[in-house]
Amino acid sequence: MDGHDVMLSISNLNKSFPKDEEMLVAVDKFNLDVRNGEFICILGPSGCGKTTILRIVAGLEAPTSGSITVSGKTIKGPGSDRGMVFQEFGLFPWRSVQKNIEFGLEVKGIPSEERAGISQKYVDLVGLKGFEKSHPKELSGGMKQRVGIARALANDPAVLLMDEPFGALDAQTRNQMQAELLRIWSETRKTVLFVTHSVDEAVFLADRIVVMTARPGTIKEIYDIDLPRPRDRANPEFIALRRTILDELERERQQV
Repeated sequence: MDGHDVMLSISNLNKSFPKDEEMLVAVDKFNLDVRNGEFICILGPSGCGKTTILRIVAGLEAPTSGSITVSGKTIKGPGSDRGMVFQEFGLFPWRSVQKNIEFGLEVKGIPSEERAGISQKYVDLVGLKGFEKSHPKELSGGMKQRVGIARALANDPAVLLMDEPFGALDAQTRNQMQAELLRIWSETRKTVLFVTHSVDEAVFLADRIVVMTARPGTIKEIYDIDLPRPRDRANPEFIALRRTILDELERERQQV
């Protein structure tokens, strides 16, 4: 991979936690280069360190060792070059859709008129036009997650980090949101690092799928997904690839 194409580089990442007077190794020797505009999904058994990796890339946790760069700059903590979308929405209940989306812009000190223009752009992008003044309690789960995505994108991050963002949604809404995310991604061409437990979701979304080992988590296999978008879940190639990855994960779970 040409170094100029690399947006996110994770090198020899290790993360250990203290446990019962010993150190528990959660992530070990994790190496991954992500191209600019690439959509990467990370899969692995529960407890393999997927979310830990995402939190370290976000700057919410520090690595025990190793380094992470975005656009060639080493990550030292949280920054506006990375946007995070959580499973539990994380919206402020007292703020409207518009004000939730504008939160990061407020923190950066952007004037109110400019904030309003930016938030409207992303309201339109995620399909929430007409709901600008609504509050989270008035929104469905899918709509709340649209707000979360818009809020992350409003800061114009280089990398979008997504931690099982559709995990709390029902199956039908989840499928709709996957299609919506791909539409948004195709319009913004953001670099995406997406953690999921769903093989089906990963095969539907990703350019590449990173399959992790059981703890300590490291990369077991990387699958290039060459299927054209939009992807048909009934396509024999889609089904065969999903089966291959499911079998890989099952073998890994049996190691636990």
